Amino acid sequence: MRIALAQMLSTTDPQENLRAVTDLTARAAGRGADVVVFPEAAMCAFSGPVADAAEPLDGPWARRVASLAAAHEVTIVTGMFTPAPDGRTRNTLLVTDGVTTDGYDKIHLYDAFGYRESDTVQAGSALLVRDIGGVRFGFATCYDVRFPEQFVALAEAGAQVVVVSASWGDGPGKAEAWRLLTTARALDSTCFVAACGQADPASVGSPSGPGPLGVGHSRLVAPDGTLVGALDREPGLLVEDLDLSALEPARQTLPVLANRVRLTAPAVA
Repeated sequence: MRIALAQMLSTTDPQENLRAVTDLTARAAGRGADVVVFPEAAMCAFSGPVADAAEPLDGPWARRVASLAAAHEVTIVTGMFTPAPDGRTRNTLLVTDGVTTDGYDKIHLYDAFGYRESDTVQAGSALLVRDIGGVRFGFATCYDVRFPEQFVALAEAGAQVVVVSASWGDGPGKAEAWRLLTTARALDSTCFVAACGQADPASVGSPSGPGPLGVGHSRLVAPDGTLVGALDREPGLLVEDLDLSALEPARQTLPVLANRVRLTAPAVA
């Protein structure tokens, strides 16, 4: 299986972003990709009118992405926003091959570093594991990567590859943390981790906005923590083959899933 990580720089215009998704999907399919992964907030940058952009998984933006997937015979994973019942939005990963469409709603909201995602976004509560071409994929979004239990749960539910789409806010040590955390989650779960982030606006001379945008450094990490491939800070397309034959040997050599002991907190005296 061949996977592409499309490190784009979203704007506040969903239609402009859709044109970028269209171009990058065609480029990835032309290089033989089976799965094309886009960042979180690919539909609309966090600095834009996220609530106004939100639409359901069967809305026009998602339908256009689904038609792209069908036309190029790929599965597309991309960040969008969907309406939530309480008037906020949900930070959703759209997963579609043009026939079947699923959505993963981000579970861990980014109420950190002075930013409060939960003010405008409602958290999801359900994991998603989906078969793509005979390979089991799990899904996570940005801040989820700081929570190892989610990745272990996905692996225990059968995931062999975990996609992480992100709009990773920049700042001191943030790029280093992104690289460290994506590697750690591959080791925690003994899964491939395909982590696709927004590009760094500074890499193309664009100003940063009020919301988290990106640091780049999209990367594919093997179950043993080995880096398969990576991008730098600027927009780009990483296309790599997934050597799934490496999965079981890694899990046999370092059987952290089998050795895992479920701990309970002690009673407070």
